[in-house]
Amino acid sequence: MMEAPLPSAGRAFWLLLRLRMRRLVNMGGSSFLSRRPAGKRRPATAGRHGVRTLILLMLAGFMMTAFVSMASGTLLNLHCHLDTTRNCAALAPAGQHASGAELAAAPFSPALASAVSLELFVLLLVTVLLPLGSKELANADWDLEWLVTLPMRRATLLWSRVAERTVGTPAGWLTVWPLALMVAWHSGYRWSAPLLALLATLPLLLIASAIRTVADTGLRLRLAPSQLRNLQAIASVISLPLMYFVMSLSMPNAALTMGWAARAPAWLVWTPPGLIVQSLNARSAPAAAAFALLGLAQAALLVLLCMRVLHRMLANGIVATSSRETGRARVRPSGSDPAFRFGTPLQRRELRLLSRDRNFLVQSLLLPVIIVGTQLLFNGTIDKASDLGADPRMLSVLAFAIGSYVLLLSAFQTLNREGQALWLLYTFPRSLQGVLKEKAQLWAVLATAYPLAIFGIGLAFAARLDVNLICQMILVLASIPIFTVIAVSLGVWASDPLAEEASHRVRPTFAYAYFALCSFYSFALYTDIWHVKLAIIVLITALALSLWQKACDTLPYLLDITASPPPRVSAADGMIATLLFFVLQVLALFIMQGPGHSPGLAEITIAFAIGGGVTWLLARLIYWRTRATGVPVILPANYAAALINAVLMAAIAVATSALYLYALRRLGITLPGLPRTLTWILPLAILAAPLFEEFIFRGLIFGGLRRSMPLAAAMVASAAIFAVVHPPTSMLPVFILGLCTAWAYERSKSLLSPMLTHALYNASMLALQY
Repeated sequence: MMEAPLPSAGRAFWLLLRLRMRRLVNMGGSSFLSRRPAGKRRPATAGRHGVRTLILLMLAGFMMTAFVSMASGTLLNLHCHLDTTRNCAALAPAGQHASGAELAAAPFSPALASAVSLELFVLLLVTVLLPLGSKELANADWDLEWLVTLPMRRATLLWSRVAERTVGTPAGWLTVWPLALMVAWHSGYRWSAPLLALLATLPLLLIASAIRTVADTGLRLRLAPSQLRNLQAIASVISLPLMYFVMSLSMPNAALTMGWAARAPAWLVWTPPGLIVQSLNARSAPAAAAFALLGLAQAALLVLLCMRVLHRMLANGIVATSSRETGRARVRPSGSDPAFRFGTPLQRRELRLLSRDRNFLVQSLLLPVIIVGTQLLFNGTIDKASDLGADPRMLSVLAFAIGSYVLLLSAFQTLNREGQALWLLYTFPRSLQGVLKEKAQLWAVLATAYPLAIFGIGLAFAARLDVNLICQMILVLASIPIFTVIAVSLGVWASDPLAEEASHRVRPTFAYAYFALCSFYSFALYTDIWHVKLAIIVLITALALSLWQKACDTLPYLLDITASPPPRVSAADGMIATLLFFVLQVLALFIMQGPGHSPGLAEITIAFAIGGGVTWLLARLIYWRTRATGVPVILPANYAAALINAVLMAAIAVATSALYLYALRRLGITLPGLPRTLTWILPLAILAAPLFEEFIFRGLIFGGLRRSMPLAAAMVASAAIFAVVHPPTSMLPVFILGLCTAWAYERSKSLLSPMLTHALYNASMLALQY
């Protein structure tokens, strides 16, 4: 029986390339597809796969456009700073247009050629380091230990592996090709520039792929998994500052990195990246061909050297030896335990895992400092340590940014870090909610150390401790537990423990939502308008409580793909209804009045009724369709008791507000005047407001919070949310009204009592003010 011939090098390359591209498509596509219960899943169709491909193509096009724009901005900025004396930032975009015309008219100056060669050299390093830092080196998937089972010679396998990595490396094409494209474009090639950039990028990516293959193959064969994770952490730490260095060159105010680019050594133009720059920028065909041939010769020499090293590494086989993790800590004898132990046993377990996994340690506790610090340093925001204390608002935003970043890379990953062993947490003799609380407490304590350190540095150098800075410090320190709850809650929804790929066990959409909430809170730290600051803080806190409640509802069903939590009214429903209520009012006013016009009381009343009515109908429809439990009812079981509660609570609220109005008048503070006619204000204040606001703020928000909070805490939280959506001068009496209506709802278990309380209060306040 004759053996089948071994595949040729071309067939082997085509096979590995198809495998890699299919894997990239599957990995990218699963990020956009949510997990559905098995009972509701339908067979895949061509249309569904077409949508996935379309989304991937749109995302790839957007990223490529962004990188091309950044590469063009980098070239123009380097030319402005190194070759001209004009202030291109002040003349933008006219100054940059003139700079582009100058670049196309003459070859690059020696300083500019050296700077661009430096940038391309750094991008080549990023192409090597980024895959090493983002991929688990200790994982045996997709490495030579699996590929060696294919029926092909070792030399064919190695060359095919390097070749398919050259073609199928998204990081390389997104970083190197845009810069090569802009060098060719600004050198006058125009529409032939994409093809020339493609030909120029291939040898550079071939070098990067060969070096990367030598690195990960040699490391896997000679180092234990724990050491590999340490090196992976080092690669991620080094690659991020290099990326931010390149990105900062596209910003006109990055004086520090522009100075580094100006001092780029001249010998860089004779390295492969420099020769590629010179070949693209040459203004004659013979010169371009000479530089290109010299660059190709150097690339071929480097690749052949790497292949020689690979053959030496694999001379004794492919499978690594001594790769198991060994060496556990010595067991303490009985009676030798320390007198003091930090935290609970679960928290000490988390710290032990953190200390053993150096990659997780670096990513969660060191990378946030590197990310935020390099951005501020390279962008010119901070040149020296004394700049930290120059502005208390910038100091507080910086402290919050690092603390929230730590939580994103740690508390957000609470369930994901358990990996395939997550099911063990379900076997503990305690609730999973309690386990998450202890983990959240630990990460909150660790994350608090970063804002304290930032404030300490700022105070030590320049900041003066005054009332404003003390208030900012309190707000930042209070934000850490709030955003710990948000990160853990979003992490529960983002976690997909049943995913095969480790990189797919976290859905990135929820990380974007976390960033959006952090930006919202950063605005509260930066603004000087106190009622806006108060409103944002209260709403973010309420949102954290709502998300935590939803996450706790999801936890028992996280490992069951066929089940989902039973529909129940939650505080998150109230927060969504509140947002929808105000958005619909704005839309109704825009349709009725148009932009640029001040609405009258009639339009406000109609818009209020439309927003409240549509919100109420949608909520009722959704609850009816889902058969949700805990839906607020309007009519009470005992009408007499409900009426008595309404009158009593209204009397308390009116008396408190009357004292508040008297105090304002004694202080000389005047309230906005009321219209002379009651035609539209009475329906708004006595009918529409009690009906719709009580359904949202008491029926949904208070009722949802009451499910997982004590009575007093739920009353205070719902009343605070109710108060901050009103004008600043009425926040205090409205807060008291919120407490009274929440108590009336709790006593009567129906909405009629708080609605009557609200209506009586509004009628009494109108009478007092008139």
